Amino acid sequence: MSILHVERIGGLAGFGGGHLRSRGEIDSNVLSPDDLKAVDGLFKRGTFPADATRDGFIYRISRPVASGMQTVDVPERFVPPVLVGSVRDELI
Repeated sequence: MSILHVERIGGLAGFGGGHLRSRGEIDSNVLSPDDLKAVDGLFKRGTFPADATRDGFIYRISRPVASGMQTVDVPERFVPPVLVGSVRDELI
């Protein structure tokens, strides 16, 4: 299938900005059918209520599509744990 790119941004302390980058990749082939369905649902939904993100992390999830890359910003509570677990922090 394809590689999902996952970036964690925001949060109370503003992680994911400045000198710290939090990102990961995961091959969609390793996702369970339920996780694949959940990821597809995130892209179909597209937007989330603003109050769902207050002081929390946002996960920017991108996947390749025929026209380029499709990206959605998702509050942490909606992101499947397998995607959250793919993210690693790195100093830049």
